[in-house]
Amino acid sequence: MSDVRDPRRTASGDVTPRHVAIIMDGNGRWAREHKQPRTRGHYMGVESVRTVTRACARRGVGQLTLYAFSEENWKRPRREVRVLMRLLRRFLISERGEIMQNGIRLTAIGRLDRLPADVRKALDESRDMSAQNTGMVLCLALSYGGRQEIVDAVRAVCGRVRAGELEPEDITEEVITAHLYQPKMPPPDLLIRTAGEMRISNFLLWQMSYTELVVTPVCWPGFREDELDDALRAYASRVRTFGGLVPQSS
Repeated sequence: MSDVRDPRRTASGDVTPRHVAIIMDGNGRWAREHKQPRTRGHYMGVESVRTVTRACARRGVGQLTLYAFSEENWKRPRREVRVLMRLLRRFLISERGEIMQNGIRLTAIGRLDRLPADVRKALDESRDMSAQNTGMVLCLALSYGGRQEIVDAVRAVCGRVRAGELEPEDITEEVITAHLYQPKMPPPDLLIRTAGEMRISNFLLWQMSYTELVVTPVCWPGFREDELDDALRAYASRVRTFGGLVPQSS
C-alpha cells in the first residue's frame, strides 16, 4: 500500500492537510473553570464542532474526523451519557441544512450498533441524505476505539481464512486495512488534541502511524478558528519524510 500523502498547497501557498483528526477534550474542565454544570461544557462543545467544521471546509481540508464518543465513554455516569446521546441526536438533525448547503458528506466509524435506536436512525438519515455530496467528509467516531477497530478487523480476516478465502501468509497491511471500519479513509495528516493532554487515547491507532500531532492547552469548548489556524500553521511548518531523509538542497 502506497503511503505517499503529499499535503496540498492552497492558492495562498499554505500547506493544507488532507485529513484532520481531533480529540475533543476538556468539556468538563471548561465547565469547572467557568463555574458551570458539566453538561454546559458539552453544549458549548457542540458550538465548537459547528465552528471548526465550517472552518475546515472553507480551508480546503478533505476530511475532518472528530472523536465524539469513545468505547470507554460508556463507563461515564448514565445521566451524562444520556445528555451526550441527546446532544448527538440533536446535532445530527439540526445540522442537516448546513451539511447540505456546504456539500459535506457525513459518515461515522465505531461500533455503531451500541448507539441508542433514535440516534442510529438520525445518523442513518443524515448519512443517506448527504451520501452524494462531494465536499469535505465529516466523520464522527462514535462508540469508537482504535484497539476495538483492529480486533474487529482481525476477526473479519480470520473469518475469511476459516472460509478458505485467504491464506494466512497472504495477510498483509493492505488486507488488514481493507477490513477496517472505513478502508478508504486516508490516514490523518494532522491530529489536534485539546485541553493539553499528551496522549492519543485509543484513537485511530492503525491509521496514525505517521500523523503529525499538535496539542493545545485550550479546552474544546474554547477552541475556535484562531486555535485551528494555529494548529494548521504548526503543521505547515513541519517537514514530513515518512521514514525517509529530508531532501538536501543542491
